[in-house]
Amino acid sequence: MTQEDLFSTIEKFRAIDLDDKGWVEKQQALEAVSKDGDATYDEARETLKHVGVDASGRVELDDYVGLVAKLRESKTGAAPQTTFNVAPNSTPIVSTAATGLQHKGKGTQAKIIVAGSQTGTTHTINEEERREFTKHINSVLAGDQDIGDLLPFPTDTFQLFDECRDGLVLSKLINDSVPDTIDTRVLNWPKKGKELNNFQASENANIVINSAKAIGCVVVNVHSEDIIEGREHLILGLIWQIIRRGLLSKIDIKLHPELYRLLEDDETLEQFLRLPPEQILLRWFNYHLKQANWNRRVTNFSKDVSDGENYTILLNQLDPALCSKAPLQTTDLMERAEQVLQNAEKLECRKYLTPSSLVAGNPKLNLAFVAHLFNTHPGLEPIQEEEKPEIEEFDAEGEREARVFTLWLNSLDVDPPVISLFDDLKDGLILLQAYEKVMPGAVDFKHVNKRPASGAEISRFKALENTNYAVDLGRAKGFSLVGIEGSDIVDGNKLLTLGLVWQLMRRNISITMKTLSSSGRDMSDSQILKWAQDQVTKGGKNSTIRSFKDQALSNAHFLLDVLNGIAPGYVDYDLVTPGNTEEERYANARLAISIARKLGALIWLVPEDINEVRARLIITFIASLMTLNK
Repeated sequence: MTQEDLFSTIEKFRAIDLDDKGWVEKQQALEAVSKDGDATYDEARETLKHVGVDASGRVELDDYVGLVAKLRESKTGAAPQTTFNVAPNSTPIVSTAATGLQHKGKGTQAKIIVAGSQTGTTHTINEEERREFTKHINSVLAGDQDIGDLLPFPTDTFQLFDECRDGLVLSKLINDSVPDTIDTRVLNWPKKGKELNNFQASENANIVINSAKAIGCVVVNVHSEDIIEGREHLILGLIWQIIRRGLLSKIDIKLHPELYRLLEDDETLEQFLRLPPEQILLRWFNYHLKQANWNRRVTNFSKDVSDGENYTILLNQLDPALCSKAPLQTTDLMERAEQVLQNAEKLECRKYLTPSSLVAGNPKLNLAFVAHLFNTHPGLEPIQEEEKPEIEEFDAEGEREARVFTLWLNSLDVDPPVISLFDDLKDGLILLQAYEKVMPGAVDFKHVNKRPASGAEISRFKALENTNYAVDLGRAKGFSLVGIEGSDIVDGNKLLTLGLVWQLMRRNISITMKTLSSSGRDMSDSQILKWAQDQVTKGGKNSTIRSFKDQALSNAHFLLDVLNGIAPGYVDYDLVTPGNTEEERYANARLAISIARKLGALIWLVPEDINEVRARLIITFIASLMTLNK
């Protein structure tokens, strides 16, 4: 860089550092560089990773000069300027080493390679997924009273990942997918135009990660710092999980009784209800193909839809007047894909998919497209009153506990993930995995019957051997398992199955908290209660309960007072209602859950669990807080 270039760069920095602070926010620096034409937004963003920005994340004058110098250095070589506008049939563009960005492949295979957080590591970003998920966010959050003014985000740059760094966009996205999950009043919001500091952003990121886990998202190896630092592949994966959860949440026979029409011959309703939402979607897709007397069926959201033929038939079945079968006459796959999506557009359903991602068989984007189709045009005849299936409802407490235990088991990373608690535990394999995760070395897997390589279910006899082993293990570890036998698990006895899983979860809690016990032994419920009461007193409050079954817990005042004792100042008592009505009690419970997640606690329960005083689940809430206080 010449002296003239240096002075020019300094002047440009001063033009954006209007308050003469000596630093600017990353976003300001990136926008300034891209506006000046020194580089694209994404080039500048990637290059900034290789400039020694300190822990504050602020770009100082030296950093800005270093950024511009590296970008200009990259252009002195023969390599062309990097761009993210990869057209379907363009030649792949590879950046210089200075920017660290690489484009690989073209058309349907176009991907972007970005540098990882560790030297020598790289991560692949699917460009179409990034673009379509950005469009989704722009659509569902448009007009939001808190962040609507930030939208729309550019769909052709990586700006989305920077906009997610403070956790606010992701929090709003979670609430769009599962309403009321996060009480946005507890989030840290920028004031007077100042960005959040790292600590404030970290608290928001805690809420995002813990809330995502609580609604059933598979969140593996994502930490608050990953969000704050804008790590593209992790944020994109998290966004997909949140969007997926929202799209699949409506595929429920309680919301759509007409799904009853999808039952196959000799299939019971109970068997149908075991199916995960993705399988129900495939079942729905195939139902329409069968109704059309079409000779093909779909078994996946990839290869089976990539030629566009099955989509053509599906759309024609949903609305024959608007969606013709003309695409079947088109031989070029890209042209046919475009015609398919034009049909979808007539149904106002052209979303998530592009011709190239359709042809490439992108499983995420195809799943999103089909789910959106179902949610807007199910195309199933309504069920008459006399036809309505009887859906067995087990007791509310059991249902609540089953949901929490399912999420907890999945957080242990059991394989395969639990979908239907009572059905998925019948062969004992998930239970035995959980034992091993909670108490490593507890299970001798030589004594465990595994599933056949074909994937078929194991025999009842072998399932009984596994579940008896699980019950015996529990008794050997001091579990209270009176009246529980392996056959109860195999037969899907809900009460007894819940009892066993609770004992296992309770032991997991106890192991985590052993360091808090002066004796080093398992903590009793009374000891946990005493700890909670001590926190209330410590915070200068006087609420009290007799046990975890005390109905006084329903208004969440006690839990809020516990939180106040742990983290003074986190509970804004101006937001706490008297709790005289159902709505007030719900608001208090939601507030308590969000504050706990803000502190970093993994909370599985929902506000109703507190309002209805689910004792076991409230114990898990307190236990999670205790682990924060170690």
